[in-house]
Amino acid sequence: MSQAQPTIIKALIITYNEERNLEELISNLSFVDEIIIVDSLSTDKTEEIARKSSKIKFYKNDFKDYSNQRNYALNKAKNSWVLFLDADERIDEALKNEILEIVAKNKIDTAYYFNRRFYFDKKPIYFCGLQSDKNIRLFYNSEEVFYTGYVHEKLQNKSKTEVLKNTLIHYSYEDYDSYKSKMERYGILKAHEKFDKGKRSSLFLTFIHPIYTFCNKFFIRLGILDGKKGAILCYLMAYSVYVRYIHLNKLQNKKTETT
Repeated sequence: MSQAQPTIIKALIITYNEERNLEELISNLSFVDEIIIVDSLSTDKTEEIARKSSKIKFYKNDFKDYSNQRNYALNKAKNSWVLFLDADERIDEALKNEILEIVAKNKIDTAYYFNRRFYFDKKPIYFCGLQSDKNIRLFYNSEEVFYTGYVHEKLQNKSKTEVLKNTLIHYSYEDYDSYKSKMERYGILKAHEKFDKGKRSSLFLTFIHPIYTFCNKFFIRLGILDGKKGAILCYLMAYSVYVRYIHLNKLQNKKTETT
C-alpha cells in the first residue's frame, strides 16, 4: 500500500574521527535532500568539515553503543525516507538511480536491503563470509522503527522487505592497525551485550570459538580464495571473537569482586 507522503530523502550517518572519509562521502550524497550526522565526540576535523556544508545538520552525542547512536539519528528524521550509511560506504551511479526510482514510488510500507561489497585497501573481497553481507539501508522512518543490539545492530520494523539489485561499496579496511582496532571495539561491545543477557565466558569458548570462526570463514566460507587478504580478514574476525571472551571474563570477575 502506498500513501501520499513527501519523498524527501535524509541521509543519516554516525561518525567518530571520520575526517578522511567525510568530504568524499558528502560529495557522494549530493542527490539527497539533507544529511544528518550524529558524531561521537570526534577529536579530529570531522565537525569542521561537516559544518562547511549547508545541507548537513550536525549533532553530538556521547557514544554508548551503535544502536543508541542510530536511534538518536532516527529521532532527528521522523516521517521521511531515510538512507542510513556508514562513513566508509559509497553509492555508485547505478545504485543512486535505483534509490531515486524506489523513493519516487513512495512505498512507505517497504524497507530495502542493500548487498554490500567489502573492499580491502580499495580492492574487492569476494568471500570470507562477506559474500552474503546485506543490511537494510533505505526505509521510511516512522515512529515504530528502531535499532537493537550494541554492535552489528539490527533494524526493527514491521515493513515488508525487498533487496536492491545494485551493490553498496564498503571501504571498511584501510590498514591493518585501524581494522584491528575496529574489530577489538566490536569484540568489547559484544562482550557487554552478552554479559547483559546473562551469557558467560569459559576457557573452552575463549580458545575454541575463535578457532572455529577462523576455520569457518577461511575454509567453509571460502576466504582462502581471497588469498593473503582473506587470511588477514579471517584472522581479524577470529581475533574479535577472542577479545569478546577475554573482556566477558573481565566483566564476570569484576562482578564477582563486587558481590
